[in-house]
Amino acid sequence: MENILSAIAEPNRKQIIELLRDGPMTVGEIAEQLQFRQPQVSKHLRVLHGVGLVEVQAVANRRIYKLRSEPFKELDNWLDSFRQLWDGRLDRLDDYLRELQGEEKQQVNINRKTDD
Repeated sequence: MENILSAIAEPNRKQIIELLRDGPMTVGEIAEQLQFRQPQVSKHLRVLHGVGLVEVQAVANRRIYKLRSEPFKELDNWLDSFRQLWDGRLDRLDDYLRELQGEEKQQVNINRKTDD
């Protein structure tokens, strides 16, 4: 997990992942889209491949890269545990704010009655 997060944290690799989200691409296509040099893209793709985020298929003299779903599912499962934690906290906060609003309305009504 730590290797995946580290690979995604690098902005250029994140851009490559976002491009590959739309479908498989060659190194040349990625380089052209991002206006990077091909060796720079190849270096980042090696890192992404090394942590298992992408897979490569050789077709003639071209290498076609595509995202692998498994690491992203693993990442999503890990993040889901935090979503559940925050959802619970936000629900409790919402309940507390409703309680405060109810108390505020009661106080306003009491003040109106005493002013009359």
